[in-house]
Amino acid sequence: MLLAAVLAGHRAVPNVRGLGSLLDSVTPLLGAGVPLLALGALLRRSRLALIAVLLPAVVWAALYAGAWLRPGAAAGAGGLRVASQNLRAANPDPAATARALATAGADLIALQEVADDRVADVLRPDHPHRASVSTVALYSRYPIRDRAGVDTGLGWTRALRAVVETPSGDLAVYVVHLGSARAGDTATRDQTVAALAAQVRADPAPRLVVLGDLNTASTDRVFAPLNRLLGDAQADAGRGFGFTWPAAVPVTRPDHVLYRGVTAISAGVLRTPASDHRAVTASFRW
Repeated sequence: MLLAAVLAGHRAVPNVRGLGSLLDSVTPLLGAGVPLLALGALLRRSRLALIAVLLPAVVWAALYAGAWLRPGAAAGAGGLRVASQNLRAANPDPAATARALATAGADLIALQEVADDRVADVLRPDHPHRASVSTVALYSRYPIRDRAGVDTGLGWTRALRAVVETPSGDLAVYVVHLGSARAGDTATRDQTVAALAAQVRADPAPRLVVLGDLNTASTDRVFAPLNRLLGDAQADAGRGFGFTWPAAVPVTRPDHVLYRGVTAISAGVLRTPASDHRAVTASFRW
C-alpha cells in the first residue's frame, strides 16, 4: 500500500531541500520493489499478500510500462540525426569519446564539459562547422550561423544557441549544461531550468531542438515547464527509460533531446568510453 501510494502520489511530497525532486527522479526505479514484495509474499506463503502486491504493480505499469511497449526504430532510421554527450571535465581520453560519437552517424553533435582541443581534431573531418561557448560546443555537418551564448542564470555562460542550415531548412539548436543538483540543494538547477524554459518560450524559431545535460530527470516536477513547451525524443520515439548516468550502471536520465516543429522518428542511448555519462541520440524529419 505504501509503495503504491508513493508511486501514485510522489508529486504531492513537498519539495523541501530537494526531497520531492529527488523522489520524482527515482520513482521509475521503485518498480523494483514489486518483485521484492512478491518474493516476500511467496516466502510467507500468503495468498492475500501476493494479491496485495498487484496494487503497486498495476500503478507502476500504468505510469511507466508504456515506455517499454513502444516499437521504437532502428538506429539511423533516416532524417536528421543528433547526438549529445557530457564528456566529463576529468575525462582521461576525450578523443576516444569523440571517436565513438563520430562513428554514430550523427549530423549534429552537442558536447558539454569540453576541456580538450583533441575533441575538435577528431570531429572536424566529418563535422567541419563548429559553435562553442565556454565548455559547451556544437559540431555540425552543415553550416552554422547566428551563434550566441544563452544566459541561464548561472553567473557564467554555459549554453549556446545556433541556427543550423540543414538540407531540409533552418533548425535552431540549443546546447545546454544546466546547474548541478546536490543532495539537499537544487535551487541553482531549478533556476536554470526556469531560465531555459523562458528562453525557449520567447524563441520565434519554428523548428528547434534542445540538446544537453539538464541535470534533471523528465519525471522531476521541476522539468514541467520544459515538458509543456517541447517534446521529448526518448519519450516519443525511444524504447525504455533511456537512463544515461552514471555510465556504468545508469539509474537516471539528466541528458535530453527535446524538440518542437519537427517529428522524432527514433531515439536511443549510446555507451561511449571514458565519460561518466552515456550519450543520447535522436533522429528527426520534417
